[in-house]
Amino acid sequence: MDYIYTFMLAVMVVLAVTGLFIGVMNDAANFLNSAIASKAAPIKVIMAIASIGIVIGAATSSGMMEVARSGMFDPANFTFRDVMMLYLSVMLANIILLDVYNTMGLPTSTTVALVFCLLGAALAVSIVVITSNEAISLTEIGRYINSTRAMAIVAGILLSVILAFSCGSMVMYISRVIFSFRYHKVFRRFGALWCGISFTAIVYFALFKGLKNVLAGTAVIRFIDENTMLSLFFIWIACSALLYFLQLFKINILKLNILAGTFALALAFAGNDLVNFVGVPVAGYDSYMMARASGDTSMTMGALATDASANMYLLLLAGGIMIFTLWTSKRALSVSKTELSLSSQSEDDGEYGSTAASRGLVRMAMNINSAVGSITPKFVKRFIESRFVKLPDEERSEGAAYDLIRATVNLTTSAILISIATSLKLPLSTTYVCFMVSMGSSLADKAWGRESAVYRISGVLTVVSGWFVTGFGAFLIAFVVGLALMYGGNIAVIIISALCGWMLVRSNIKKNKKAGEEPEPDKIESANAKDLVALSISEVTDTMCQATKIYDRTMIAVFKENRKALKEMQQQAEDLYTRSKERKYNLMPILHNVKDNEINSAYYYAQVVDYMNEIAKSLVHITRPCYEHIDNNHEGMSREQIEDLMKINDDVEIIFSKVNFTLRNNDFSEVDYIVGLRDELFVTISEAMTNQLLRVKHKETSTKASMLYLTILNETKTMVLHSRNLVKSQRFFLQHS
Repeated sequence: MDYIYTFMLAVMVVLAVTGLFIGVMNDAANFLNSAIASKAAPIKVIMAIASIGIVIGAATSSGMMEVARSGMFDPANFTFRDVMMLYLSVMLANIILLDVYNTMGLPTSTTVALVFCLLGAALAVSIVVITSNEAISLTEIGRYINSTRAMAIVAGILLSVILAFSCGSMVMYISRVIFSFRYHKVFRRFGALWCGISFTAIVYFALFKGLKNVLAGTAVIRFIDENTMLSLFFIWIACSALLYFLQLFKINILKLNILAGTFALALAFAGNDLVNFVGVPVAGYDSYMMARASGDTSMTMGALATDASANMYLLLLAGGIMIFTLWTSKRALSVSKTELSLSSQSEDDGEYGSTAASRGLVRMAMNINSAVGSITPKFVKRFIESRFVKLPDEERSEGAAYDLIRATVNLTTSAILISIATSLKLPLSTTYVCFMVSMGSSLADKAWGRESAVYRISGVLTVVSGWFVTGFGAFLIAFVVGLALMYGGNIAVIIISALCGWMLVRSNIKKNKKAGEEPEPDKIESANAKDLVALSISEVTDTMCQATKIYDRTMIAVFKENRKALKEMQQQAEDLYTRSKERKYNLMPILHNVKDNEINSAYYYAQVVDYMNEIAKSLVHITRPCYEHIDNNHEGMSREQIEDLMKINDDVEIIFSKVNFTLRNNDFSEVDYIVGLRDELFVTISEAMTNQLLRVKHKETSTKASMLYLTILNETKTMVLHSRNLVKSQRFFLQHS
């Protein structure tokens, strides 16, 4: 056999292993989130349960391989070379897609990427095969593309967004009405029955459906298939009785239920998502072995559709890699920031912004709620409102984003939906389902109040829109790569494989470098005066040092018209401003916990935070126009403007150096001297503005340059003013602390 096919298979294997590592790191939060966020058990116990689920899911995922083998195309119409080109196109397109989307900061889904990459590559290969044979017309492309199956899969993925959100909302609402936030008393009476329903769903869908292929033909499976409802009833009775018995021994069956849900979701994740990572390479390996056994590389690959089973050892090896990644990757251990921030009970979500769509949806929901409320009897409204009275902060579990009831709903609902899709051989996206179930449950749990609803909906719309863009991007990239490989032949295979390898290495180096450069966020466990002092000193000195560096380098870059340096400074200024905004949103939880005798300290700390935010904002208002001015190739500064700005930059550097020394050493003896320097700078800025107005009057400078010049002067004045106020507030803060 030609060595090029061995090379293609080797590339697919390497990319498959890489995909397993990346996939688990990105998707582990899907099945770990609820258990970790609710503090149901120690992290090692949660991960051990998940690992068992992954092993069983990997061992029973063979049926899902049908999606990669014949889900998007009919392999009987393709030769061995065509199929290898198709599968290699899918793997290479996935790497290009991940690199492009990571660079742009867009969210991706491995399931959507697989399905649409298969569809795009299959279409490209089909077009080449048809056009190379004069006896076949393009109108017959339906024989090559499994359009019916493809549309069913695509529709299932798209509908999963709405279905998961609706199911999460409905189940959470009913559960909260039954148990309320103070659920312990009611749960002692009916908790075993409620958890029994959850266990029944987990046992039936996650185990019997997952193990159906393994246990096919046994009496148990036949009885369950023939008497589904009766079987579910018996399972519910048995599970409820067992849970009630455990409850008598003071065992928290809610935590047990969450661990069972984590197991089921990990099982569903491995059974469903494993095909996203190894389905294509395994199909490529089987094709390679068929062609090798026959010795004919021009043979058609209809056998791929007749035997959709996969090598058990390969599946278990893939599961082992997933478990290894789960235990060793720090990213896999972290709870998804986006999902938890959008579903938590806090209201600090301004970072997601506000859009016309989110505002319109909130207003529509408020109008519908008002209309329904007007026709609902008052006693019903009072009862429902009493069930949604939230616990005060001191009664909530420390560090938990939400309680055990919601965690159980999230896990159970997600596991059921994914397991149903797996049993129907539909590659449902676990990312879509888990995320949208969590969003639906948080909405029903009234975590989206009027203070945060607009921002949270904006965040959800951003994520969902990114998913849909993923499908289009995956299809387009795979189509282009497929055409390039088919027309370019072996040379194209080597060149594009090398290019994707370089992109993969560069992306990981860049990601590690970025992770190393990102500063660790300041954390505060308790909000007493001592903690606030330590936190404030660290934040203030870091902010002012960065602001000094960014301002100075921006001025120099403007003088030299250095576009690359200005772009870097703009990014750094925006990062500084983003952190300052997050600091403002984190201020409220801190202030809620301060003691009454420390309120003065908290007041001055709030001032310090506000002034740091204003300094960062002014810095953005300087760096952004400077970059846009040079990036648009506008005329640079005149000699007179540069001379004025150089003098101002020198004065600002002196003031900031004094401010930094004062803040770093907590030595406020030179505050009056800083005030004097500030007043002298303001006089210099006023003179520079007067000179500029004269130049404008005599048309000695361009309009764009004049606007930029005046913007720099105004924002510099604002920045220096707030730095002086920052020093003053910091001094008062330290004195009162």
